[in-house]
Amino acid sequence: MAAAHASASRLRLRGGAAKLVRLVAVCAVLGTAAWSSSALSPFSGSLAGFVGDTAGVPQMGAAVLLYNHQGRLVERAYTNKRGAFGFASLVPGFYSIRVNLSSFVPAYKQNVSIRAGARSFLSVNLSSVLSSIELIRTMPGQSAIMSDDWKWVLRSAPATRPVLRLLPEDDFSRPEVNSRTRPQIFSDTHGLVRFSAGDGTWASSPGSRQDLGTAFALATSLLGGNQIQISGNMGFELDSGLPTGGFRTSYSRTDSDGLSPELNLTMRQAFLPARVGAGLLAGKSGNTPVLQSLSLSMIDHHRLTDELSLDYGVSLESVAFLSRLNFASPFARVTYQYGGWGTFEAAYSSGFPPLELTASHGTPESDLQQDLTALAAFPRIALRGGRATVQRSENFELGYSRAHGGRVYSVGIFRESVLNASLLAAVPAGYYPSGELLPDIASNASIFNAGSYRRMGYLASLSQALGEDLSVALAVGSGGALLAARTELRSANPEELRNLMRVGNRKWAALRVAGQARWTGTRFSTGYQWTDYRYLVPGHLYLTQKIQPEAGLNVFLRQPVPALALLNGRLEASAELRNLLAQGYLPITTSDGRRLYLIQSPRALRGGLSFIF
Repeated sequence: MAAAHASASRLRLRGGAAKLVRLVAVCAVLGTAAWSSSALSPFSGSLAGFVGDTAGVPQMGAAVLLYNHQGRLVERAYTNKRGAFGFASLVPGFYSIRVNLSSFVPAYKQNVSIRAGARSFLSVNLSSVLSSIELIRTMPGQSAIMSDDWKWVLRSAPATRPVLRLLPEDDFSRPEVNSRTRPQIFSDTHGLVRFSAGDGTWASSPGSRQDLGTAFALATSLLGGNQIQISGNMGFELDSGLPTGGFRTSYSRTDSDGLSPELNLTMRQAFLPARVGAGLLAGKSGNTPVLQSLSLSMIDHHRLTDELSLDYGVSLESVAFLSRLNFASPFARVTYQYGGWGTFEAAYSSGFPPLELTASHGTPESDLQQDLTALAAFPRIALRGGRATVQRSENFELGYSRAHGGRVYSVGIFRESVLNASLLAAVPAGYYPSGELLPDIASNASIFNAGSYRRMGYLASLSQALGEDLSVALAVGSGGALLAARTELRSANPEELRNLMRVGNRKWAALRVAGQARWTGTRFSTGYQWTDYRYLVPGHLYLTQKIQPEAGLNVFLRQPVPALALLNGRLEASAELRNLLAQGYLPITTSDGRRLYLIQSPRALRGGLSFIF
């Protein structure tokens, strides 16, 4: 390498000649690496690049770090003797690249776009003063980076023209990015429209969805740097015939320092069944009980050092039902990436579980899906003594994960305090007064205030990739179960049931298989959790773990549907089957000999058709 540097010093390449050397090196790397578009998966993208100094001399042994949208280290690579590096089978989305090499200033670039079925190429220029990374090629068929001075250099150097024959499909005709080009008002627009129907509730998530519903989500960039996302959900409940609906708007801005804080405004409204007692509504306007919520949330991401990052935010909630309930829910997570030793995380949340920290910003579609999930997540409201209460929790969590090839080890531990725990219950008609039960939005069951409790739990998991299309995960843990001191009630006083509940440790194990059928494009995920279902284990939202345990047998399917050529998008059918074996139902005998059930995760069958564009 010293000889190469000495040779470069003697050549003293300047201006267009240095650019020519880098172009020749990039083309040679791409040609010898055989990055052909036919080899790319239609559901993943790839990234390759060339690292050189200011004279265009390839730099061997440079460390290339690839971070995801949340600032987590995804992969690490080192350049070969030609200065080349590459990452294959990347989930589409936005990534960040950092290149380190001794004697040079590190180079860093944010918002590198990876798209499905496409390749992205980077040219890294390391310097002792100011290093840079240039995106020189994206999607086949899109604009490339050839500016006029590049084309002038190539025309003046006939000996280098045969190199371009290595990539005959490339179009070096016009620049990909022109700073003088006026930004469009709306750009990078994509959306989703979903029609769905189902039987049962939305299961273990902190919210419900309608029996029949239409959901939509639309995201676009305003004047280049402003990202706006609008989503909505409207539907009817078959049992009550009453409508529910909600709207959510998200805004963030991209500047030279990266993404600004993301702001979300969410409004929801649900008409509850008439099972809400008339006595509760005395003096209230209208004859139909209405549950309304307004939420304003903010989340921000900061990279404090190369290894340390911080995600934090707050959600302000206002719930109107019988009275108005206002509360704030702060949350934060610190991530420390200790090189090859793995990643350490510490998280805290208070109030409503922060779905923002569990979002996986892999693709534009996943952002839209995340918004629809957040839109369906009503605050957990219950009744106690004729007064409305809201479930609030305080959670401290520690996590560790380490990736080794296609294998990921992970462990997490949490301590949780829950106030006004809202449990789904099937209570015999007339057993408890109406001021103790709130009808569930999407089922015949009710929400029961089970009081407060504290618990601790842990999770340890091992994930193994079996090729590009299949992965297996095994997890074990303990969630802190709710036990009943006895299974018979002696009176119809709801306080008796609350006093019977105890917290105990019960272990569980879960197996999950996920993948994609190569020929049909079907994506599937199925899993089963073993535990002692004579006890109730409320779900816990892990902030440091990718695996979220769910009770019983769960199956999720997504099948691409051939669409008309006139439609600029794709159709996809989906099916969700949760807790198929109806496990986790805790039976309790009432004082009059009937059965009351406390339900951990109700069985739910749901299907839908989505149009994604």
